[in-house]
Amino acid sequence: MSEMRVVGVLAVDDATQQGGASGSGESRHPVVLLQETQGKRCLQIWIGLAEAEAIALEQQGRLPERPLTHVLISDVVSALGRRLERIEITEVRGGTFYADLVFDRGLRVSARPSDSIAIALHADVPIHATEGVLADAGVVVEDDEAEDTPSSSGSGTDEDEVDRFRAFLDNISPEDFGRSG
Repeated sequence: MSEMRVVGVLAVDDATQQGGASGSGESRHPVVLLQETQGKRCLQIWIGLAEAEAIALEQQGRLPERPLTHVLISDVVSALGRRLERIEITEVRGGTFYADLVFDRGLRVSARPSDSIAIALHADVPIHATEGVLADAGVVVEDDEAEDTPSSSGSGTDEDEVDRFRAFLDNISPEDFGRSG
């Protein structure tokens, strides 16, 4: 099992596979990119617009006045006296990713990776991916910039990360990854 960090969320054009921080063309779909904290393998998971917004808002530390679903879930878990320990991206089948929310006392709840990632960012818990998922859907980032990728400790800038993400997307094809989460 490898710990992962969220590199960013971008819209990707289906036809060209070019990434961009914004854009509203019909063929653009949000993608979240995860990278191993202690490695060079990355996962690209296609996600929904609402989940992309939730993840991006969490990364920016901005939340609306009323709680979004991932915040509500975290609040309910706390109110019930439970603690989320981590999320695990457990499987990729037919291009669809699967994840579990892992709670105290061994409780596991199946969830979409996109929702799980938003919850993990809000609850400040680690994100993990199984070796099987990384073997099936992971892509190794070979460029020198991968070694300079900032850790989750906050070094580097968000703009640098987005630039690295765009460069990464420029060198991949749709066949390199599964498509949904």
